[in-house]
Amino acid sequence: MTFPETEVLTSLVSRVFQITDITAGDPRQFIARYHGKLYNEDSVAAYDQLDDAVKQYGLMPLFRIEKGDQVIYLVRRLPDAPPTNYTTPLILFILTVFSVMLAGVQPDVAPPDGILAQMLFMMKYILTGWPFALSLLSILLAHEFGHYLMSRYHKTPATLPYFIPFPFSPLGTMGAAILMRGIPKNKRILFDIGVAGPLAGMVVAIPVLFIGLSLSYTTTLTASPNGFLEGNSLFYLLAKYLSFGQWLPAPTQPHGILYWLSFFFTGRPIPFGGQDVMISNVAFAGWAGLLVTALNLLPAGTLDGGHVVYSLFGEKTSKAFPYILGLLFILGFFWTGWWIWAVMLLWLGRVRAEPLDQITSLDPTRRIIGILVIILFFLVFSPVPFMSLAQ
Repeated sequence: MTFPETEVLTSLVSRVFQITDITAGDPRQFIARYHGKLYNEDSVAAYDQLDDAVKQYGLMPLFRIEKGDQVIYLVRRLPDAPPTNYTTPLILFILTVFSVMLAGVQPDVAPPDGILAQMLFMMKYILTGWPFALSLLSILLAHEFGHYLMSRYHKTPATLPYFIPFPFSPLGTMGAAILMRGIPKNKRILFDIGVAGPLAGMVVAIPVLFIGLSLSYTTTLTASPNGFLEGNSLFYLLAKYLSFGQWLPAPTQPHGILYWLSFFFTGRPIPFGGQDVMISNVAFAGWAGLLVTALNLLPAGTLDGGHVVYSLFGEKTSKAFPYILGLLFILGFFWTGWWIWAVMLLWLGRVRAEPLDQITSLDPTRRIIGILVIILFFLVFSPVPFMSLAQ
């Protein structure tokens, strides 16, 4: 495409921007760069006005802050997003339903020996897994469609949720994800898309957890070669206290704060012989919903938490990334899954969705919500999500 003379573009930019310096660029990177200052504090309206003006030339503006100065780039307009693919997300969701129902199987007899016999046994009782599947998938669907519907509301192209089946695992799934096919216009939109998933998921996870705990009971905690104990977050500890009137798992003898701090952050020592809750499958799904929320709110890269802290604090959040990796590395000595997450963050955590308009900051209401979401992360984060009951 042939672009207009710089004078034409400059006249359009000057309607919203007091220009102090102009640089012509390489069209492969940018057409023109303008230093200066917006006339109006309403940067959202200024961006929309300039975007509409240069759209006819196949261009779009980028609003940036560089060394404290406002900068506008004019670059080639991105192509339209491809049509929505319905087939692949639907097939993956059906497979995930099947996989999660297998994970929730509750037979009334002991399973036989042998892998093939056990698989046939699980298939026979697969319909008993529907309470767990309904509970967990409701949470995951709420989370992912929170992102998807907010993306649609802000006219930011995104895929439907891609669910990931993981047969013969405790949850039967590795969760789900949507992919943004467009760049959010500004930090407010990026923030809205980021927080919509965790908040929508929690709206479902909280009642699921309390309903599940009402179906659960306390029992003596004993060793089991293949058993595991679900980890505690502050919210999960409080939910158990509200449901059963005591802090669980309760050791055989009263202990002070140092014991509870050690158990909370390291999962040790496991209070064998004490009381703990034998959670129902519905409660386990609610607990998993808290875990999924915490994992997504890790404040790094393209995770939901990464979107939130970047929208709140900008580029300075990248300085915290090495400390996050270091913390996960230390926690990995108590649950090795954190080492896997640390490796994943080396890929996911170094990139983030940078909006087209980085001048527009969050409004006070969104800042308050952002702080509350950070508090939510600390409430649902479990330092040791799984603990082996083998002695």
